[in-house]
Formats: sequence, structure tokens, C-alpha cells
Amino acid sequence: MSVLRLLGRLLLVIALSLAVGLHWVVLQSVAWTAMLVKYTKQQSLRVAVCQTFDGDHPCSLCHVVNKGKNSEGKPEVQSPSAKIDMICSARSFRLLVPFLRISYQTADVFAYQTGKSPPNPPPRFVLS
Repeated sequence: MSVLRLLGRLLLVIALSLAVGLHWVVLQSVAWTAMLVKYTKQQSLRVAVCQTFDGDHPCSLCHVVNKGKNSEGKPEVQSPSAKIDMICSARSFRLLVPFLRISYQTADVFAYQTGKSPPNPPPRFVLS
């Protein structure tokens, strides 16, 4: 595998990760890990986990992540433009043929009524 091909795949993975917002997940995970380490030095693990994930004690990185997520979610101001309707709704096409009921004549015809007898000897299965 050549270096350029590997570099291209790496850049594609990075671009797709940034496009879906994976960088905010990574930053938030780093922030939570740092907060957990900091709080476990001061309190027990149970209290540290509660303080980390309760949302009442955010760190500076948590503020940056929240601000970044909120600013990314808002689209830029778009100029209002009239949309052109390319489909004329007044015109309609009927492609289905109307259903025609076919009336079949019923006949009570059995082999014994036709006067013909079954083939003699009866046909046999070829492989037997």
C-alpha cells in the first residue's frame, strides 16, 4: 500500500469525522476524563463521578464544547429566495387501464362425460 493511498484514506476518515461532529465527542470525552481525574484527587470515586456527569460543575473545556456545538448547529443567515415550482400540480396522468371483469363460463365436464378413456397403459415416471 503506497504512502499516498494511506494518506488519502486517513484524510478521508478525518474529513468524515469532522463532518459528523466526532471532534466534539472526542473533546467532551477528554473534558470528562480530566474532570474525573481532578475530582477523584479531592473526593471519593462515587462523588467524583456524580460531580463530573451532573452538569452542575462544568469545566472550561465543557464550556468550549457547548459553545462550539451550539454555534455549529445554527445555520448562517440565508437570503430568502422564491422557490420555483417545477412540477405543475394541475396536470395529472392516468396510466392505469380500467379494470374489466371477465366472466368465465362454467362447465361441468369430467373425463367420464367426454367419452374418452385415460391412456392405456398409464404414463410412468421416467426415473422409476
